Amino acid sequence: MQQNIRLTAPEISNLWAHYLRETLSMRVNQYMLHIVKDPEIHSLFQIAIDCSLNHIDTLKKFFKKEKFPVPKGFTEEDVNLDAPPLFTDTLCLKALFMMSQHGSNEYSLSHTNSIRKDITSFYYQCNMDAMDLFQRAKELLIAKKLYKGPSEYITPKKATIIEDYSYVTNIFGSHRPINSVESGHTYFNLYKTLISKAMILGFAKVAKDSKVRSTLEKALEAKNKNIKAFSTLLAKENLQIPQSLETEVTDSTVSPFSDKLMLMQAGFLFGVAVTYFNAALISSMRVDIAAHCEKAALESLWIFNRIGKVMVDNQWMEKPPQADSRTKIN
Repeated sequence: MQQNIRLTAPEISNLWAHYLRETLSMRVNQYMLHIVKDPEIHSLFQIAIDCSLNHIDTLKKFFKKEKFPVPKGFTEEDVNLDAPPLFTDTLCLKALFMMSQHGSNEYSLSHTNSIRKDITSFYYQCNMDAMDLFQRAKELLIAKKLYKGPSEYITPKKATIIEDYSYVTNIFGSHRPINSVESGHTYFNLYKTLISKAMILGFAKVAKDSKVRSTLEKALEAKNKNIKAFSTLLAKENLQIPQSLETEVTDSTVSPFSDKLMLMQAGFLFGVAVTYFNAALISSMRVDIAAHCEKAALESLWIFNRIGKVMVDNQWMEKPPQADSRTKIN
């Protein structure tokens, strides 16, 4: 039977990385479940935790079947449920909205590069769970008037062709108006950056270790640069700008999470930022916008690597599964 075939390197690495992300998300969601007051938001976090528990249980079964050691991941030691609220209900809901979107992207990739039927079936279900959670979170944001989408587009009278390469390459002269592809990427990347910044702002306030705190402060500087660049771009085009979320971080100085968890979460946010800035880069036909995206991706990658170094220095980074060595002959 196909499920008796040994897992491939991509399959075991997907399961390994998934376990780390899932245990991290569950600890964050447990804390947010504990602090949110709104009953509808509370119910949504309970759904998220139930999904995580099911996923973690299945992941452990896969590891056991493969005789592969279960990663340490994140445990009860990494969360303090007695800590006062660090985030408002609004930021908690927006964070869940964003993270469920990222989860869906990760599950889709894991599904497409897996071969064994039990693995592909698992990631199909994980993706369905994430999309359902994303949809519920979005509908709740809209119902509570907490979600403002990007600006609308102009309906053309007919299909048109680009006739001049200056549509792409006009660097020093006046730029053509932004198109809907570019404005869409810019808006949603800015929206996610604002949520990420607010979360990292909270982490930086309560981090105990000085190196962790300084690294998170550098991360904030990078987020601020990106926010300024993309907000200015939308403002020049008289397009809608997502709302800042700094006020959704409370004045609490008690950390609800371990420094390890907060740094890992920040690293994940910068890792996915590299992906969505690069997606915007290859979709942008105006060179100034593409340049902003490239710079943002490179800055995010630099912060991601800096976070990784601090994680390694503190012995918080677990080693991923290794590929079979073909370079040594026994």
